[in-house]
Amino acid sequence: MIWSDYGYLLSKNKFGENSLIAEFFTQNHGKISGIIYGATSKKVRNYLQIGNKFHINYNFKNENRLGYLKVEIDKIFTPKFFEDPKKLSCIVSSMNLIKLLTVDNQSNFKIFNLIENFYIFLEDNNWINKLIFWELELLKLIGYDLELNNMVKEEIVNKKKLYFVSNRNEKRYVPNFLIEKDTDVIDFKEILSGLKLISDYLEKSIFRPNNISHPKSRIQFLNSIKE
Repeated sequence: MIWSDYGYLLSKNKFGENSLIAEFFTQNHGKISGIIYGATSKKVRNYLQIGNKFHINYNFKNENRLGYLKVEIDKIFTPKFFEDPKKLSCIVSSMNLIKLLTVDNQSNFKIFNLIENFYIFLEDNNWINKLIFWELELLKLIGYDLELNNMVKEEIVNKKKLYFVSNRNEKRYVPNFLIEKDTDVIDFKEILSGLKLISDYLEKSIFRPNNISHPKSRIQFLNSIKE
């Protein structure tokens, strides 16, 4: 069977001497993986960067075995950020998150469009803030809506409204901008708090129950923005 599609490169791993096993999130077929022969040649590897968008031809004979991919670059995104280590780390982390949270061969136009929107806000000054809302939307699309607005309680401390969630063992404050949908907040401590909240939720609700280690790419990204 042969089909064509567009997709974003999520991951790549060496296969033999000259080939790669690559994963893409495609427009019509969801997450797929296959072998790209000759992918380690200088001509091909220069544009096989995680996060770039490709036109894909996929050929496979058996659904239980890896197919073969022929790819052509459609849009170059990642090299634009080679001089910005934080954004480059963000791209790798975000594509890896999609890889971990999506299932094979299940189309989802909304997730595909979400990847396209990722590169729009990455150009903004407040890109880290908008990344948080992007991650919350991704979680919602895969069935893990945090529904923070329905969980939080309010209190006034020093004439300032604060939001929190609590249980028997813990009272945890939630950054105001997450509840008030403020995409222009510039308080870096609040932004870090928002990212940590999502990381803790991923660890508790998704990674740990499924015996998945917390992705190194996400840890590296979080460390990079603290520098």
